[in-house]
Amino acid sequence: MHLIPTKEEMLLALEERHGKELQSKFSKASVAICGLGGLGSNIAIALARAGIGKLILIDFDKVDLSNLNRQQYFVSQIGMYKTDALKVNLQQIAPYLEIDTHTVRITESNIKALLCNADIICEAFDQPEEKAMLVNGIRENFPDKYLAAGSGMSGMASANSIKTRRVTKRFYLCGDETSDVSDGIGLVSSRVMVCAAHQAHVVLRIIAEEYEV
Repeated sequence: MHLIPTKEEMLLALEERHGKELQSKFSKASVAICGLGGLGSNIAIALARAGIGKLILIDFDKVDLSNLNRQQYFVSQIGMYKTDALKVNLQQIAPYLEIDTHTVRITESNIKALLCNADIICEAFDQPEEKAMLVNGIRENFPDKYLAAGSGMSGMASANSIKTRRVTKRFYLCGDETSDVSDGIGLVSSRVMVCAAHQAHVVLRIIAEEYEV
């Protein structure tokens, strides 16, 4: 049986990779992930591995067999709430990560309470209406918070068409901005992961104060 490294040992390993100053910024950051499907679960994994201090996980749905082709869950977790399942998986990666879970649907009425403690917010919804609601809600209630959203990652087009664009000072959009699930074969694991990696990386760059032009 392997012993779990101490918090100090894990921090030292991260500092050796990122540098002490940058890792200190990561460790102090709080990031909310709205939606824990293909984008959100992969974003969470990447940020946990980077040593982010706190993740706020928000989703109302349960793990389904159809999720397993692109989402960071296991067969044994089918039927679990995604918030509970992802928390278990993240704790295997980063046992000292602070995780807040909210098994609810984000609405205009609860958005302020759910996201008030996040430094940066990741939009990872499937439906355009939900995406628009979240973006508008953040602009209205939290104009000073950074938002990283996803748009366009389906199909078998080149992964090179997925990019990060700075829309406004605090709003970033990741994806190809054109592809839609209904247009073809749908969501493929590798391309969804590329888009999620863009979102996770822009979060890390914002924390590092290295902003897109």
